[in-house]
Amino acid sequence: MNDPVLSGEVLRALTASRWAIPVLALLSRERGSRFAVIERRFGLSRHSLTRTLAYLRAQGWVMPNPGHGHPLRPEYVLTDAGRAIGAACERVEEVRIRLGLEAPDLSRWTLPVAGGLTDEWTRFTALQSRLTPVTPRALSLTLQAMIGQELVRRRLEDRFPPVPLYGLTGRGEELAGAVAG
Repeated sequence: MNDPVLSGEVLRALTASRWAIPVLALLSRERGSRFAVIERRFGLSRHSLTRTLAYLRAQGWVMPNPGHGHPLRPEYVLTDAGRAIGAACERVEEVRIRLGLEAPDLSRWTLPVAGGLTDEWTRFTALQSRLTPVTPRALSLTLQAMIGQELVRRRLEDRFPPVPLYGLTGRGEELAGAVAG
């Protein structure tokens, strides 16, 4: 991943909350938004959105608008640190929508896996070491889901015992490109 904005650590923080990327992309695109607008746009419960916004505030990416009070002013805006991340989230959201993936289709490890797979075929253990602290089970489930979404392909290297290798499909490369910037 070349883009320091979406370094491994930031990407893991973004994907720790299912709605962080869509909410940040919306706030970036619209230069802020009101709670009710975000809630309706994504069909979230009040509890889910409250939890997501609290998480984004704790990360230092979102803040309540100090000028809020007028009906046309947004209730939540991006911080200076959140603006760069919000722009990156807009790229990821554009690609996600173009690929026909829903926000819940992207598990916590989908974007880190896409960013962690290189141009060459990669062994499971090499990928796991790049994505520390991913567990083998979480990585296996993510790879299976990504294979089903046609983002990753798997092949067996003809050895004894056979060695499974993983690589990105064209769709996966597009997603990885959005992550890399």
